Amino acid sequence: MAVTEKPDDIEIRTATAEEAVEIARFHVKIWRETYKDMAPEEAVRVLNEDRRLPGWIETLSSTDDTKSTLLALIGGTIVGLVSYGPPTSEIFGDRGEIKHLYVDGSQRGRGLGRRLLKQAFQRMGEAGFNGVGLSVVTENTAARHFYKSLGGVEHAEFQDPGPIWKSSNILVVWPAETGAR
Repeated sequence: MAVTEKPDDIEIRTATAEEAVEIARFHVKIWRETYKDMAPEEAVRVLNEDRRLPGWIETLSSTDDTKSTLLALIGGTIVGLVSYGPPTSEIFGDRGEIKHLYVDGSQRGRGLGRRLLKQAFQRMGEAGFNGVGLSVVTENTAARHFYKSLGGVEHAEFQDPGPIWKSSNILVVWPAETGAR
């Protein structure tokens, strides 16, 4: 199901497998900007486009209707994305999982992250998940503040096992009937 929302200069639509290279590039750029001072140098170096691309190809080629990636674009250029689907860890329980939420720094403060999450929450509700959860690195206080402002509740702490960065994380959850406000 391709959904397009365009109330301003930002188009939000479902990503396609043909966009995997561009999405991997965007993912690495924003991830490095966000985590350069939190992650070990090796993780920043090794988690590059070559490492991220196979995961994006797999994600975007999936036929599983409960997972998807939404892109936010301005003039055809990716400025944000949200990727979601079934949980990858028991800590999420029967909640859907937000796998990635990235917004270009030039677009922060415009409500784009909220809009992306709202659509993902709606779709995960339609897919039958009992709420939504996401994992955030403990030191990422800006993101934690943002999620709290959207009604997210810090539910549990856990250690992400890696493969490269064994980060301390917090599970943020929203109940099934709640969406990004």
